[in-house]
Amino acid sequence: MKIKSIIMGLLLLSLLACNDNKKNASPSNMEVDQNSETADKLEGTWELTGFYNYKDNVVVDSFEMNPDFRQIKMYTDNKVMWCKHKPADSSEWFGYGSYNFDGERLTEKLDFGSSVMNEVIEAKKEFIFELSLSSNHFEQIELDEEGNRIYSENYKRVE
Repeated sequence: MKIKSIIMGLLLLSLLACNDNKKNASPSNMEVDQNSETADKLEGTWELTGFYNYKDNVVVDSFEMNPDFRQIKMYTDNKVMWCKHKPADSSEWFGYGSYNFDGERLTEKLDFGSSVMNEVIEAKKEFIFELSLSSNHFEQIELDEEGNRIYSENYKRVE
């Protein structure tokens, strides 16, 4: 009977310890609070989570990120920097410049980037996207010449 009581006590303590750990979970592993001061602001650090393909301005396909591939974007008041990590590719991918967001359109003007990206920047320095922004997510939507949606990169806030 005494052993049964000790085992029950240990189980109870284990359950209480698990509940305590949930309360003290690190905020870096949790989504940013919906009511925080970052709500509906682009400033911060974002990670690419997937893509949407559009046809006739409607999502027709979606893709999640490969866990081995990462892309991060960081926005300050008026600067942007992004980088990609793709283990199977030895080329570096990053870009740096300024941006403007008017509530609907995001315009990024890149000053420089990795050697691969500098080739892209030589041909096109300014990138204009439709942007759908919420507290913890945004969709950066590429448009064709007629203003139709082609695809989007989808991001979640990490800080």
